[in-house]
Amino acid sequence: MREPVELRRRRILAVVRSRGAVKVSVLAAELEVSVVTVRRDVEELARAGRLRRGHGVARAAGSVDGADAVPAAPREEPAGDGGAVALVVPERHSYLYETLHGARSVLEESGMRIALHIAPQAVGAERPLVERALAGGARGLLIAPRWRSALSEEADYGWLAEVGVPTVLMERRPRPGSALHTLDSVCSDHWYGTYLAVDHLVSLGHRRIVLAARNDSPTARTIRAAFAEIAAARPEVEDWSVVLSTPDAVPGPGPEGEAVAAGSGALGGGAAAPAGPGAGDGAVPDLLSVLRERRATGAVLHGDVDALMLVQRLSENGLQVPRDCSVVAYDDVVAALGSTPLTAVAPPKAEIGRAAAELLLYRLSGADGASGPVRRTQLLPALKVRGSAGRITPPQE
Repeated sequence: MREPVELRRRRILAVVRSRGAVKVSVLAAELEVSVVTVRRDVEELARAGRLRRGHGVARAAGSVDGADAVPAAPREEPAGDGGAVALVVPERHSYLYETLHGARSVLEESGMRIALHIAPQAVGAERPLVERALAGGARGLLIAPRWRSALSEEADYGWLAEVGVPTVLMERRPRPGSALHTLDSVCSDHWYGTYLAVDHLVSLGHRRIVLAARNDSPTARTIRAAFAEIAAARPEVEDWSVVLSTPDAVPGPGPEGEAVAAGSGALGGGAAAPAGPGAGDGAVPDLLSVLRERRATGAVLHGDVDALMLVQRLSENGLQVPRDCSVVAYDDVVAALGSTPLTAVAPPKAEIGRAAAELLLYRLSGADGASGPVRRTQLLPALKVRGSAGRITPPQE
């Protein structure tokens, strides 16, 4: 016998009131009816003002005591960021947008309201956004600052350490011993990602490798340092060098760029080759020229677009990938879309957002231990092997 509609809706109201927020799919499973049926019930109850409807979630609102209760007036969302989690990411950053969407999925499933703030490309742009969110009543903060230089990163440490609400850094790992050392963070292990790229090329017989990387983000700076350390420690690598991927891959002129000027040239290493241009000369060598001068057979590029552009330039100069040069991209946002799909290191972008959101929800839950030790979580990237890296063929005797 089918359950009367009004009784089913009372049960829905009781579950939502007891839990605060429940996914529609969970309600359907517990009531043993279809998702379509529950969604229709939730819509009707929301119209009557007896609960609130989100993205696949039913949330408590007003009195839900039963048929004799007076239906509450429709409840409006609070103005500003009241009761929400503030989510702050840089504008025009496709990599971190994947992280954002990972966080969003967890927050929406929990019934938590999200207030998204996009930081423009300006030094210190995050601080006023965070202050506005806190003034509006935000309960917690998920943030991925742009930090184009080490100087701009250090400048944010003081105020970000004192925001006063649970905060989790996404895809950022502050300098050890800094004011943010004890802030929760979730990020990719970019040292390991760089190791995967170098190890893959070495396993294919490559002994002369160039890293062309940006120098205008914490991720880029970590990759550059990791590559130099890993390549120098591998006895198989006869020669290695680190150069900028493009001339605009630095913070730029002015105070923000001063802290990285010494690292904007090329770094070279390897006992079998002369050193490249000095690290302090500010030179931005042409990547094709570097590959020729170093007789490199393999290149790692951060990020995907620069890697795809290199493949195009190689082709324009009569060189084929991977026959004449193997290429590994770092990011894997669009690496698979090139005419030659690129082997790429793929940081777990969406998983970073999900893990950060779960950690923040735990901090906000008030559960036993929720105010326990700081958590600094690292997730390992993966290597996506495609068609742009090939085995070196030994010369014929």
